[in-house]
Amino acid sequence: MLSKYPLSEVEKAFQKESGIENISTLIPYLTVDNFPKLGLITACRFLEWVSENPQGVISLPTGKTPEYFIKWTQFLLENWDTKKGKEVRDRYNMSALKKPNLKDLTFVQIDEFYPISSKQKNSFFDYVNKFYLEGFGMSKEKAILINSDEIPLAGGKHFKEVFPDLKVDLSLRFRDPINALEKIQQQSIYMIDHWCGQYEQRIRDAGGIGFFLGGIGPDGHIAFNTRGSHLFSTTRLTETNFETQAVAAGDLGGIEVSANRLVITIGLETIVYNPEAVGIIIAAGEAKAQIVKDSLETPLSNIYPGTVLQKLKNGRFYLTKGAAVRLTDSVDAYYKKGEWTWEKTERSIIDLCKKIQKYGHRLKMEDLKADKYTSMIPGLSEDTVNQVMKSVVEKINRGTEKEKNQVLLHTGPHHDDISLGILPHITNQLAENTNEAHFSVLTSGFTAVTNSFVIDTLLQTKKLLDEGLIQMVHYDDFFDVGYKLKTDKDVYHFLTNVASEHPDQRIRGLCHRVVRALVDIWEVKSKAKLRETINDVISILRNSYDGEKNPAKIQKLKGMIREFEEELVWAHFGVQVKNVHHLRLGFYTGDIFTEQPDKKRDVEPIVELFRKVNPTKISLTLDPEGSGPDTHYKVLQATAEAVRQWGLEKDLSELRIIGYRNVWFKFEPHEANVIVPVSLGDMSVMEDSFTNCYLSQVNASFPSYSHNGKFSTVAKRTWVGQLNDIQLLLGKNYFYLHDTAKVRSSHGLIFFKDMNVEEFLAHARELEKSIEGML
Repeated sequence: MLSKYPLSEVEKAFQKESGIENISTLIPYLTVDNFPKLGLITACRFLEWVSENPQGVISLPTGKTPEYFIKWTQFLLENWDTKKGKEVRDRYNMSALKKPNLKDLTFVQIDEFYPISSKQKNSFFDYVNKFYLEGFGMSKEKAILINSDEIPLAGGKHFKEVFPDLKVDLSLRFRDPINALEKIQQQSIYMIDHWCGQYEQRIRDAGGIGFFLGGIGPDGHIAFNTRGSHLFSTTRLTETNFETQAVAAGDLGGIEVSANRLVITIGLETIVYNPEAVGIIIAAGEAKAQIVKDSLETPLSNIYPGTVLQKLKNGRFYLTKGAAVRLTDSVDAYYKKGEWTWEKTERSIIDLCKKIQKYGHRLKMEDLKADKYTSMIPGLSEDTVNQVMKSVVEKINRGTEKEKNQVLLHTGPHHDDISLGILPHITNQLAENTNEAHFSVLTSGFTAVTNSFVIDTLLQTKKLLDEGLIQMVHYDDFFDVGYKLKTDKDVYHFLTNVASEHPDQRIRGLCHRVVRALVDIWEVKSKAKLRETINDVISILRNSYDGEKNPAKIQKLKGMIREFEEELVWAHFGVQVKNVHHLRLGFYTGDIFTEQPDKKRDVEPIVELFRKVNPTKISLTLDPEGSGPDTHYKVLQATAEAVRQWGLEKDLSELRIIGYRNVWFKFEPHEANVIVPVSLGDMSVMEDSFTNCYLSQVNASFPSYSHNGKFSTVAKRTWVGQLNDIQLLLGKNYFYLHDTAKVRSSHGLIFFKDMNVEEFLAHARELEKSIEGML
């Protein structure tokens, strides 16, 4: 029961709101509906603690995870006595609290990449100073920080002299150096180790951390304490694992950088050194659900670093419902609370097949009665499994129906989202000539293009210009209007040379489009100015550090490269450039925290697109919990508002909304109402189009933490896994003996949700409500 845990007044309010009655985990937790509200609960608990410990020691996280924690904390501090602020405080048992003053707190930096200059905007040192010390009005003098530029090294040298390639070889701790440079590096590593010991001592001298807030990585890492870290670990210089490097790639400008960068991190023992400490881990989204379950339901283990919070009586996990979905408590509550639905019957039967590895047609009544969830099915009988099988077959039938006379608008937050989500479904639609298809990526997507990719492309472009192989620049009208013409020709040229396997000519197609982009963005009026512009861009990028925010014009260039890649994918199926719409919504800026979508700037362009295309079906990525990449849920907000506004002008009773997921999240079978068979041919088309068209992504500078390679491989594995789940229910013979070739050729499945407008807006409404209090 929750009563055995010493809940604070704020936690009691959130616990009551969550409706959780029983907790069986080894660390207590609280759940909220979505990612923005996760920031609210954390901010309220933090300010409650600070009001009681005004001179306490705190340690707060960096990165995108604390976005709403920071925003809600600032909101409450600025609106403590306003009507809005009082409403929040009254709701969460904070009305009696005196307004906290954060100036006397001691801030402890959790971790930092090493080596990295503290002057870089993507260093955690800079983040801490900007968002916490300055943003919250805390003392810089009292702060205990990790500044790589100031950590002493051998001979008083800077890390750029000691580690000229910014790589630190920790084997030098245990082996003899083989040259003079390695000798200096070895001495320096020992000095860094000594500095880390002093850092740990400073924390302990302050009494240890009193309030710790951290996220949890996909491998379970807390701070940079990755899977396998010792439960008694302290502050140290250490290596990371692939999952952590993949997550850090966005901060450092690519996996190429993060894979070669070490980290300085406080240890697990550092976090729990003060037995009275409040230690909170926050997690959002179903992608974190398994590691959350393992961290909360496993006894103390170095395999799951989060289990260390078992040592603290005030240790907590704050979770979105998606992150908590696999907890035994959550599953129990799902089945036991509220009325029994058909979805519960489907889920319990499919999960039982997976649990006992038994095909649906082989399940016996004793199997159903022995399971604690299927035994709860009302009217349980021999026919129950058959009814579930029939229901899933109907979903597959919907996924194989031939759609006709549809105007389809497929949208995605980022380039490649649509392809990775539902490409095989789209190819079915495009095979029908009466359908009209449009595609729109709603953001520019420039952050996914590395500086090195642009530099290499520009060098190739300059070479082709020198060789006279970009002939269009010689036309009299090119720099006035010609650069805007024949964009379909660039696409066709590129794909023709994919087919004929001429990689040099294929790159020439890309370079043609890059020239058009340069002329457009920089308003180039001559061949000499074009060459000068190319040199200027190369120079700027070569003098930028990895992960640095680019100037606006270079952001636009990177975005236009991604847009060309998207046009290439849909041209595989004869879709013209004019049917691929690039919206470049303004909230997408490349900053660590992007703005909320603006109703005029970000919503109106989507409404205009709806008016222009007049779709009968709209597809979009569905992340109603707001827990995925922030672009996903901000695009969802903007799209939902656009649908609402369009509905004021037009009857949308016949409009269908297709909610899909891709490599970041997936639907469970019971959540989806359409299942689309995927053949090996479909997978090959997706893999080939990804490899040949998304040139900036093939080397996966920003890979999924689940696979060190292309996103297309992650998508394929998801589809195959989904087939395995359904095969356990229906049996393999259902597929290979099916009447239709489409089902017989299935080697994967795609799940999605087909909704009417009202259903879609209901999904999006809760997320909007959770944010509007701050706006």
